[in-house]
Amino acid sequence: MTALIVAAIQLTSSSCWQDNLHEVKRLVAAAASDGARLVVLPENVFLFNGKGMRDLAESPDQAALFEEMRGLAIKHAIYLVVGSHPSLLRPNGDKVSDQRVRQTCWVIRPDGCILERYDKIHLFDVTVNDKAASYKESDVIEPGELALKVVEVDGFKVGLSICYDLRFPELYRALVTLGAEILLVPAAFTYVTGKAHWNILLAARAIENQCYVLGVGQCGWHNETRQTYGNSALYSPWGECLANLGEAPGYFVFAVDKQQISESRQKMPCFSHRRLI
Repeated sequence: MTALIVAAIQLTSSSCWQDNLHEVKRLVAAAASDGARLVVLPENVFLFNGKGMRDLAESPDQAALFEEMRGLAIKHAIYLVVGSHPSLLRPNGDKVSDQRVRQTCWVIRPDGCILERYDKIHLFDVTVNDKAASYKESDVIEPGELALKVVEVDGFKVGLSICYDLRFPELYRALVTLGAEILLVPAAFTYVTGKAHWNILLAARAIENQCYVLGVGQCGWHNETRQTYGNSALYSPWGECLANLGEAPGYFVFAVDKQQISESRQKMPCFSHRRLI
């Protein structure tokens, strides 16, 4: 296939997974009815509460949620990317220690089977000039192994990442070296950092790698101190913003075309000009 219809689902997720699931179902159905084949959900999609991650991962609700995710993919015949969801187990089956979890991006096939998982490797331990002031994901999240994950969706190679990864360009160059044509960035950028850097970073990753970059974010106020930026966006291999959602929940669909990637790389063959590897 030379074209693939992708969808970004933007949410204001809360600490109640049932409410979040209801909104996901509504927006995924709408995107699928518009022809979406690859549907991407944001980081923390079913639970926006770092301290509650371990409890959810250990509860019977976890299995119920996974059945709902698989059911959505089957019902709408889509590839469903769960931007991130807390995982109790590492890929090798060992349980995560220290009451933490893995922050995992799950890719589910149209038949409901798990195609791939990517565990977030860069953790957001920073100080930000906002109401929360300080963020330390490593208190509740264990970083994943340094593993590159590229999956195939209807003939397109899709590279996986999560949120803070966006600030580390070497990850995306490595994914593109493995053949990635679309780079996914499910996220929950803070409002302050998002306003300053989100679109610039998405555009930069698209331009320097001459591929599509789809950033799918959380938006709005999640509690008294946590505000996210939204502005889910799709960037072309030339760095053009092809679609953007602003700061409210919603979705967009867009057909990406392999020809734009090949044309961009033929006209400006940056990869063959590289001197440092």
